[in-house]
Amino acid sequence: MLASFAELFGQFAILLLLIIVAMLSKRLGDATRAKPQYFAFYLAITLMTLSIALRILNTALEIVPINQIHESLLWVFIYNGLPAAAFTLGVVAAWHYWSWLLAESA
Repeated sequence: MLASFAELFGQFAILLLLIIVAMLSKRLGDATRAKPQYFAFYLAITLMTLSIALRILNTALEIVPINQIHESLLWVFIYNGLPAAAFTLGVVAAWHYWSWLLAESA
């Protein structure tokens, strides 16, 4: 049970990070008059929110018992795949917006 709360706390932290970086990237895009391509952040936020909601729902209603989660491909995707996809999309979108910082320092 404690591990489940720790995992949820970690996912909430990543969700908050995605929201902050999305807002900063939107402001950067507006300032540089770049094309609005920050939809990947919104998709990542949606995927992470969906993962958190389904994890809370499963913890509250025990749809699938914790010891059987790794036997179901669907729940493995929900517990591991959605957060991984959200984080990957966030990193790719952040790289797209903020890679000029690395180019300027070189």
